Amino acid sequence: MLDLRIDNVKIYDGSGKSTSFGSLGVRGRKIVAIGEITEGAIETINADGLAIMPGIIDNHTHYDAQITWDPNVNPSPSLGVTTIIMGNCGFTIAPCRPKDRDLTIRNLTHVEGMPLKSLQVGINWDFESFPEYMNMLEDRGVGPNVAVFCGHSSLRTYVLGHDAHKREATREEMSQMKRLLREAMDAGACGFSTTRSGQHNGEAGIPMPSRLASFDELREFSRELKDVGRGLLMMTKGGDTRIKDIEDLASISGRPYLIAALLHSPIAPEKTFNDLTEIGAAQRRGNRLYGAVSPCPLTMEFTMHEPYTFEGLQVWSPVMKMTEDQLKKILSKKSFREKMRSELSARAYRIFNGEWDKVWVTQVKHKKNIHLEGQDIARLSRRKGCDPLDFMFDLALEEDLDTVFTATLMNSDEQAVGEMIKNDHSVISLSDAGAHLTFFCDAGYGLHLMGHWSRDLKLLSLSEAVKKLTADPAKLFGIKDRGQIKIGNWADLMLFDPAKVGRGGLERVNDLPAEGTRLTTPALGVHGVWINGQRVVCPSGFLPNSPLAGMVLREFDA
Repeated sequence: MLDLRIDNVKIYDGSGKSTSFGSLGVRGRKIVAIGEITEGAIETINADGLAIMPGIIDNHTHYDAQITWDPNVNPSPSLGVTTIIMGNCGFTIAPCRPKDRDLTIRNLTHVEGMPLKSLQVGINWDFESFPEYMNMLEDRGVGPNVAVFCGHSSLRTYVLGHDAHKREATREEMSQMKRLLREAMDAGACGFSTTRSGQHNGEAGIPMPSRLASFDELREFSRELKDVGRGLLMMTKGGDTRIKDIEDLASISGRPYLIAALLHSPIAPEKTFNDLTEIGAAQRRGNRLYGAVSPCPLTMEFTMHEPYTFEGLQVWSPVMKMTEDQLKKILSKKSFREKMRSELSARAYRIFNGEWDKVWVTQVKHKKNIHLEGQDIARLSRRKGCDPLDFMFDLALEEDLDTVFTATLMNSDEQAVGEMIKNDHSVISLSDAGAHLTFFCDAGYGLHLMGHWSRDLKLLSLSEAVKKLTADPAKLFGIKDRGQIKIGNWADLMLFDPAKVGRGGLERVNDLPAEGTRLTTPALGVHGVWINGQRVVCPSGFLPNSPLAGMVLREFDA
């Protein structure tokens, strides 16, 4: 007898090909029957024409800290995600010496927009080494399936301590880090991750440790993965990081290299497409480079208490080291404002480009300013007859920096984003789930691809969209027996309504440790999610006492 049979369902199997209609049977934790099924089942669901697909594999998350207190990694499974890849950009929490925990927490607070108190109270530090971290996850249980990168910044902090964000490593220190990487790979890491992005800063604006690494250091890690013979490398590149240098690293390793974050800028619209062209040329030379692109506009909520939006600007670098009183003084200075305006006037690829019509007032502190809510800064400044930067800073200062702004920063040109999604050399990615909790939530990126880009804009068929979210990342990462509905594969499934699937509007909730807040978004059109054959989500969201049905993934195809 089957444990579960779903009848009258349209099956999107993840292959990208035509769909079928019929039944699907699960016994234990695996798919055992597809098509016409007569065998009885303990539970039978009449899908009544709904669709089923493999669970989404989210290949760019930052749940490394949250998963230690919230093994279900809310909200991802409710958004159809059944497998997550953690540790992207090198921002991991293992290995970590006890003496470096505070430094690690403070860096995560800043670079990934996580409330400091929530991390201090919430992280379970029952580990020091990477293998101990993996064992802890396995012992405690995980909601979705979990794969983990070995992160560069953690390796540097473990070996160099507080020097990690100040200097390059010595040959001996490189050797120590390589031994730690090998230890992590032997324990089941899915690969090695790093960042060189100028936007990635720790507390007080210090660069995240991997940004201080030389390319010689990165070559050593590539050689280590070549010796291991498996694993994937990923890098969030800086504005000056050349694709050909990353190709050199991929060539040394012989491994796939996933390059983030390829986002479209209207100020430098050719940049991302040039990168994708170079990635395609590298592939033709036999080097497996891939560009990580997002189907979502990069939209952030922020206040001047934490204006992450501006941190890619050179003028903002000293500001990150200031106290709040000093920040208020500098924001009021005409000379500082002129410097910022001057930098914004220069054509460059960066997150914030002074597009004031895409920055609006979301929430004000004082009732007298309530009429400003929902209006963009460009329009408001024109009405007042002043410069947009002056309007924003003056309003923030008047409200003691508590004004909440929202900015659409990149990926706002839908024609360009559509071309990136369709590009043969791109990978759908960059949800950043688990990070930037106070700024945005793109954990529902997969539902957005299916609803907005496939159903509404008809950029690609639903079968193609499903493949990009399931089979494609499974193949890239070497994840075994997942990403497709096939007999013998693990029963990671999402039941959904194609006419309604999508993500809802942003909501702010107070459910982090120490009463921390975060942004989240609800699923639309999702009727059920199963992880390894166990149902964890119903139409209203997480099941009460949702089972920890996931597996810590440690073995990957080479």
